[in-house]
Amino acid sequence: MKADIEIPKVENVHIVAIQEWSDDFQENCWYAYLLNATNETLEMAMIVSRAFGLINGENRNTMQLRHAFATVEPQTAVKIEFLENSVLQLNNEFSLSYFIGSKMYDKTFIFKTNSINVNAQTDLPAINKRGVMGV
Repeated sequence: MKADIEIPKVENVHIVAIQEWSDDFQENCWYAYLLNATNETLEMAMIVSRAFGLINGENRNTMQLRHAFATVEPQTAVKIEFLENSVLQLNNEFSLSYFIGSKMYDKTFIFKTNSINVNAQTDLPAINKRGVMGV
């Protein structure tokens, strides 16, 4: 039965962290985005996010957050969530599932502890912004 299930490799779809000015906080803040650098529309994109790790020798975990997008157009990015400064010192995990046509794609992206920072930014594909790409 499992041999019948084919989950194709995720290519040109990323979870990225982008730093943007927040009028609410009056400072630059980090936000997670779903970046579709393909020429296809993503359908029924679902993301489960969480953060986990050690702070001062104590295990810390955040609650899981769930996000859904009916469609994500080609060559665009959609904002997923605000990344509060205290969770940047934890591992941040984003489990993504989506469809292109009748095929389901699935991948987990991780930002390691303290990897979301200004020095780690690169030019992002498909959009004219800089940010940090999850692996």
